Amino acid sequence: MQVYPNRFNLNQSSELKPFYLVFGEEPQQKLECIEQLRKTALSQGFDERQSLVVDSQFNWDTLLEATQTLSLFSSRQVIELELPTGKPGAEGSKVLNSLTDNINPDVLLIIHGGKIDKGTQNTKWFKALDKYGVYIPCYPLEGNALHQWINKNLLDSGFQSSPQISQLLVECCEGNLLAAKQEIEKLKLLYPAGTPSLEQVKEAVVDQSRFTVFHLVDVLLSGDARKTVKMLYRLESEGVEPTIVAWALTKEWQTLQSILFDRKLGKSINWNQYRIWKSRQPLYQRALQRLTLDNMASLQQKLAAFDVAIKQTQVVRPYVELCHLCLMFMPYSLQDLPLEYGIE
Repeated sequence: MQVYPNRFNLNQSSELKPFYLVFGEEPQQKLECIEQLRKTALSQGFDERQSLVVDSQFNWDTLLEATQTLSLFSSRQVIELELPTGKPGAEGSKVLNSLTDNINPDVLLIIHGGKIDKGTQNTKWFKALDKYGVYIPCYPLEGNALHQWINKNLLDSGFQSSPQISQLLVECCEGNLLAAKQEIEKLKLLYPAGTPSLEQVKEAVVDQSRFTVFHLVDVLLSGDARKTVKMLYRLESEGVEPTIVAWALTKEWQTLQSILFDRKLGKSINWNQYRIWKSRQPLYQRALQRLTLDNMASLQQKLAAFDVAIKQTQVVRPYVELCHLCLMFMPYSLQDLPLEYGIE
């Protein structure tokens, strides 16, 4: 059974399943879900906890022994098995699958790790555990989901609802829920009454937003110029190589160019051909409403010039040029704006 973190709510009387699968690339949500499980389990007599990590030296017999043997001082136990890659291998798959043959009601198994793909979710071991347990996918939050998470955490911490403060936290902590949680806890210490002004929050909160090139591409396609510039600034401050950003821009240019060309020929968009999943199709549709083949031609020239410059010389301010290129996806007309390439 699949349950998203925002709907995963346990209390002392909740019926616990024997297996919980907590996977994803968002650490704060994973931590919150696991902490909920620990507290609920403890309230129901699971007063012993073991932590195991699957690495190259891990012996799967250790897990079997842990599930079958209880401590002299405890009648119920929680076993937390960290599976970093989400892939237990042949031996591990066999062991995990066997756990459903004789489920021990006094053992609660929590398996957690990074992001897993559909292939892993379709494996025999995963389906076997999921049948009797709960799968909690923890993905990065964006848009309304991020606003809802921050609003809930503000309310839970005793703060009065404020759209301005919520928006400020979104902008400062986007892509970094752990930082958002820390900032809210800091505000709670500074203003225990729960009524700080927007100016007080601005002074207290540190910009800890984190983005990847893939986040940049999505915002680029949506046409949000302001957020695009902010993301570029953060990527530069985090030391992301300009060539990686340029690669992502070139890849999106190729996709958009091909779709626009097909549309000019009267063809309908074959999303599967371009490996554009349904959730991202609206982003491309927005971009296609703004851009033309003429825009693509101008972009091609600028991308080619930047590629040559970055490979043959040491560009003084590569992120300035990348900002120009990103704005051409909006599109802003920068055809007559020369890019100053130079060597430090």
